[in-house]
Amino acid sequence: MIEAGTVSPKDQRHALWLTTLAFTLCFAVWTLFSILGIKIKDELGLTDTELGLLMATPILTGSISRLFLGLLTDRFGGRWVFGLLMLTTAVAVFMLSLADSYVLLLLGALGIGLAGGGFIVGVAYLSNWYEEGKQGTALGIFGAGNVGAALTNFAAPFLLLAVGWQSTAQVYAAVMAAMGLGFILFAKADPSHNQRQQSATSLTAQLMPLTELRVWRFSLYYFFVFGAFVALALWLPHYLMEVYHLDLATAGILAALYTIPASLFRILGGWLSDRYGARKVMYWTLIASVICTFLLSYPPTEYQVQGIRGELSFSLHTSLPMFVLLTFILGFFMSLGKAAVFKHIPVYYPKHVGVVGGAVGMVGGLGGFFLPLTFGMLNDVVGIWQSSFMLLFLVCALALWWMHFAIRRAERREWQAGEEVTDLPEMTTDSWLLEDWRPEDKGFWQEKGRSIATRNLWISIPNLFLAFAVWSIWSIMVVKMPKLGFTYSPNQLFWLAALPALSGATLRIFYGFMVPIFGGRRWTAISTASLILPCLWMGIALQDTDTPYLVMLILALLCGLGGGNFSSSMANISFFYPKAEKGAALGLNAGLGNLGVSAMQLIGPLAISASLFGEMGGEPLVLLDSTGASHSLWLQNAAFIWIPFILFGAIAAWFGMNDIADAKASFKEQAVVFKRNDTWIMCWLYLGTFGSFIGFAAGFPLLCGLLFPDVDPVKYAFIGPLAGALARPFGGIISDRLGGAKVTLWTFAIMALGVMAVLHFLPDAQQSGSFVGFFASFIVLFIASGIGNGSTFRMVPLIFLTLRSRALGASGAKRAEVEGNRESAAVLGFISAIAAYGGFFIPKAYGSSIAATGSVAMALYGFVVFYISCVLITWWYYARKQAPIPC
Repeated sequence: MIEAGTVSPKDQRHALWLTTLAFTLCFAVWTLFSILGIKIKDELGLTDTELGLLMATPILTGSISRLFLGLLTDRFGGRWVFGLLMLTTAVAVFMLSLADSYVLLLLGALGIGLAGGGFIVGVAYLSNWYEEGKQGTALGIFGAGNVGAALTNFAAPFLLLAVGWQSTAQVYAAVMAAMGLGFILFAKADPSHNQRQQSATSLTAQLMPLTELRVWRFSLYYFFVFGAFVALALWLPHYLMEVYHLDLATAGILAALYTIPASLFRILGGWLSDRYGARKVMYWTLIASVICTFLLSYPPTEYQVQGIRGELSFSLHTSLPMFVLLTFILGFFMSLGKAAVFKHIPVYYPKHVGVVGGAVGMVGGLGGFFLPLTFGMLNDVVGIWQSSFMLLFLVCALALWWMHFAIRRAERREWQAGEEVTDLPEMTTDSWLLEDWRPEDKGFWQEKGRSIATRNLWISIPNLFLAFAVWSIWSIMVVKMPKLGFTYSPNQLFWLAALPALSGATLRIFYGFMVPIFGGRRWTAISTASLILPCLWMGIALQDTDTPYLVMLILALLCGLGGGNFSSSMANISFFYPKAEKGAALGLNAGLGNLGVSAMQLIGPLAISASLFGEMGGEPLVLLDSTGASHSLWLQNAAFIWIPFILFGAIAAWFGMNDIADAKASFKEQAVVFKRNDTWIMCWLYLGTFGSFIGFAAGFPLLCGLLFPDVDPVKYAFIGPLAGALARPFGGIISDRLGGAKVTLWTFAIMALGVMAVLHFLPDAQQSGSFVGFFASFIVLFIASGIGNGSTFRMVPLIFLTLRSRALGASGAKRAEVEGNRESAAVLGFISAIAAYGGFFIPKAYGSSIAATGSVAMALYGFVVFYISCVLITWWYYARKQAPIPC
């Protein structure tokens, strides 16, 4: 942020109008598919689902890219980033004009989405040209570039009729390329550019503001004021045509009465934020929006009242003029709110406008992607057109409550004391931070440490239990869905079963490093609360057999949030315990947490068989058995049932757990583990134990149903994960006594034999196989994998404490303990991430083997070879007498 008078008004105006023009063109390109998509659909014969994905892809990529583009702008300046961004987008638009297949169209859409990321580049660049008292107005004028959507709606149809969609795309590409070159040539480096170059900060320092929950509160505001704006802009024409029976032209004109003020009045919002304060404008915005969305939520209703002289009847409904007025008012206040949110950011984070604004803009953009999909599903499930406004009312009310709670709490606490806070004021406190934590000190451990560690462990376990339950929902869903009318092929079902493991494994790579950055208490609460999103959305989507497969794929990926929690949970608990008890503690945390898989497979079938939530839970689907009898199943209950427990678990974690000061570390400090050979060796071994456990759990019900059609796998599926989860603590306890390497070695030998037994009992062309033998062999595999999970996790802390002790010697014992614990936590998170890919590869190996050979045997032979390699590696590195690190 600059001081008043240090930059000439002429230079400020030059930067403002050039950046606003560039953003207007970017927004016009970002919404290009709203016009071209209809023509492309007709020429290439796309389905509605394919067209929907094509139109949504730029919104999604434009939203996600904002975080990274903001980061780049903070580091390299807006002139080059914005110019190169527009040139890259121009290339993508031109390549779109050459596309002759759906895949190439999607690739072009990915590149076009970058235009939406231009918003945060412009914000970060422009905010450096203005002092605090003028930033709101400047950013409001810049934000009015949203009118680029109207520019496309006006100009593109004429071009389309005149020259066709390919030439229209080429015209857009030429204009965008000219603007990109012009920006590089005529824009100037912002006033703070040289200072940033001289004091370049590390990537970790740039990302540090994202650890503050205030950023995510701003993101919720923007999810409503921008995400809901984009969603309603797409939804309103359809709504007006269906509810008020208007023709397309009239519906488009009336929808414009919402979209135009939601763009142009952003300038007024910026000026008001400068004049009266962004917080006050946000109060106006959210209060007015709560009122508008509440009135718009009210469905047409008829009342009958028993009066003194007879029955009185009257009805309530929102007339078309009233609807247009309310949406106009809603659009007006949303435009004020969009400006007010981005007025907050340079004030609170003057050196991190790009990265913070990128995160906020990303969440807002994701709202524009997810909300229209949710509106459609709500219509199908609830059966009320006004359900979309009901959802927006809840989001807006939550944002208003959170903002008011934060401000009042700050007034009572920090501001009275005159303190400068760097975190959410409503959550700031030191009572949960352990400044002095010495678990290896026996006196400290017995007097104080054990009780604190035990409390954190027993709060962590149920949260991890819930994460595993959500992660494994699809293992039950894919068994029931074909019988309930979901017309998915076996390969599509295997994808749904495998994708949560794929996304969960990927998230674990990042989650494992979050505890030292955010703190274990905070991250446990946040990551647990995030599980509400897939549960709520799944509960809606599973009530309708016409829900697009694309939506199901997205939901399967979102369930991976549960899988990601494991690495952060294990990393957190490892900090609390001395090395002599880490095996048992980690075994209990993981073993009892793993019970969530078997609980899902046991409770899920029971929950879907009854109307647990009455009318609030939605209507059932009907299953016809072999006798022709019908059975009602509430498939959505498998997701809804976990929501109250998730809320309770997140609250318990926030107010009952602790953060450890010594556990704080940057990503750079933790990333040293990637240079250790033992990190990669343990990835391989843990892939063999936990990867097998989660992969078998995900694929067993569907595999069993395919191989033994006369058996209902849902009745037995929970037993294997239950046995494996219960075995895990014993694996840790036994390893504390006998040594982790020895237990791990024998575990892999048993698993190789167990797979050979499964092969023996498989059905083939000559025999029907033995389900009893098949099932018993898998139980052995589950138990062995559970024991191996505990033993491998017991090995990791000893390996890395030994490495640091050897490196630092006797004089550095305390430092070795701190660094060893820190590295162990990072490794535990990372190897659990790699191992979780087993949940993807094992079901897909089944499917690929069956598709290629007609049998699952080829996949199983591959597992045998893999387990033998694990036996040899464990023996050579850790179990033999002269092993490099005996453990």
